[in-house]
Amino acid sequence: MTFTIESLGCAKNQVDSELLIAELERFGLSWVAEAEAAEAVIVNTCGFITGAKEQSIQAALQLKVRYPAKKVILAGCLVQRYGGELAEALGELDGFVGLHDAQGIRRLLEPAAAEPERAPGPGAEHGLSARRTRLLSYPGSAYLKIAEGCDNRCSYCAIPLIRGPLASRSRSEILAEAEELLARGVRELILVAQDLSSFGLDRGAGELTALLRDLGRIGGEFWLRLLYIHPDHFPDEVLELAASDPRLLPYFDLPFQHASEAVLARMGRRGSAESYLALIRRIRQRLPDAALRSTFLVGFPGETEEDFRRLLEFQRAAELDWAGVFAYSREEGTPAYALRGRVSRRLAGERKALLEQAQVPITRARLERHLGRVLPVLIEEPVIGQGLSLGRAYLQAPEVDGLVVVRASGLEAGSLHRVRIERLAGVDLEASLVRS
Repeated sequence: MTFTIESLGCAKNQVDSELLIAELERFGLSWVAEAEAAEAVIVNTCGFITGAKEQSIQAALQLKVRYPAKKVILAGCLVQRYGGELAEALGELDGFVGLHDAQGIRRLLEPAAAEPERAPGPGAEHGLSARRTRLLSYPGSAYLKIAEGCDNRCSYCAIPLIRGPLASRSRSEILAEAEELLARGVRELILVAQDLSSFGLDRGAGELTALLRDLGRIGGEFWLRLLYIHPDHFPDEVLELAASDPRLLPYFDLPFQHASEAVLARMGRRGSAESYLALIRRIRQRLPDAALRSTFLVGFPGETEEDFRRLLEFQRAAELDWAGVFAYSREEGTPAYALRGRVSRRLAGERKALLEQAQVPITRARLERHLGRVLPVLIEEPVIGQGLSLGRAYLQAPEVDGLVVVRASGLEAGSLHRVRIERLAGVDLEASLVRS
């Protein structure tokens, strides 16, 4: 049977989809890239916030309407959280499977062929142990998940309800996978977890810097990018490692979420505007070229106009390269669900729009620093027939940040090239190829 996977949500979900593909292919099923050519479509869902849940359900229903003869299976986070209710409400779909359950998917697709349950390998209960045969990223780039679950217990977050407590992979297993990916031609390894700085804490002590030292011993030319580091316990040793090895990119994704101490305390976070600005200063003093991304959460219960004003002041002072803004989503089972002082959707939406508007000139000013510079760029794809290629520099993570538009044709996807940044185009940079 042929199948495809529609992967929704975050980069960690994409890794889960890649692992599912590998497991299902091991069972003898055949993956195809497009739903049109598949006999079954698996929708790997996101169940984090209301908007993501609605998107997942709509995607599955639209696929079933478009392809009524195909099997459409809902899988992943949303099913892990609401499996029973979804099965009752969405009878037109062909099955519902939670996280990391390739066996369950196979039983739905090929019930007569399904083999008995086998003993899981190390980390298999967290979907982390299989070798990925196919990557869903652009060529040259791969996400490397180093842990599953989370113990931070932010009051608004449903991740522990869905994915459970922190479960770190062994450093040796991560190192082996990194070497295998690099041997396959990957040029950028992107480390992901719910919080990279928590890696190893479930074994008694943080191990992120030790892991980065292990990865730094691998020879060759490649990028190592870090995503999602909780700012309340950022390991400053990472700055020294990045200063000594240019392959560890000076790019840090620090989800501050807010700047009002009162709001942060209700979120279950210990930070403040002062501590977060001090962290930003430390990073930029040690790594002047550092690119910083963050997310802000507005409309949290009890957020006052004064709290929001403090967040706006922090945004101006932080001068982040990139920022995403989200309106609070009230999630069942989280501590924040019962908090009083709910902010209306309209007001939360207005605050979201104000932050997004305020970020535009900040991002532009940060991008202008790169005009005239020569930077290495990882090519993602050529623009056929236009003499252009799209890529990313160190300051741009996949999907969420801008691109570098290189005026050159014939550049192979997944290759690294030096370019000169010449102008801005919105959040993108335009560049010319530097011929060696």
